[in-house]
Amino acid sequence: MKFLPVLGLLTVLLAGPVFAQVAPPAAPTDPPKTLGQIESEKFTDRAYKNSLRNIPDKPAADPWGGARAIEGSSSASTVQPRRTKNSY
Repeated sequence: MKFLPVLGLLTVLLAGPVFAQVAPPAAPTDPPKTLGQIESEKFTDRAYKNSLRNIPDKPAADPWGGARAIEGSSSASTVQPRRTKNSY
């Protein structure tokens, strides 16, 4: 007598995960494109690619450029002349 309610409870508890594994319905797909839409996409793609060609190329970024010594400079040119009493 106690066996039947326990069996029903186990059936209900085990049925939940089984129903959770059912795949959801497929997502709706977009309708096929018309010839006019395909041509307009081609036109916009070509216009985008042409606009990218109009952008000038930037030189490579050099974040440490200001920290490096300037080429062609010598250490003798950075020495300051001696001060005299007349230069005050």
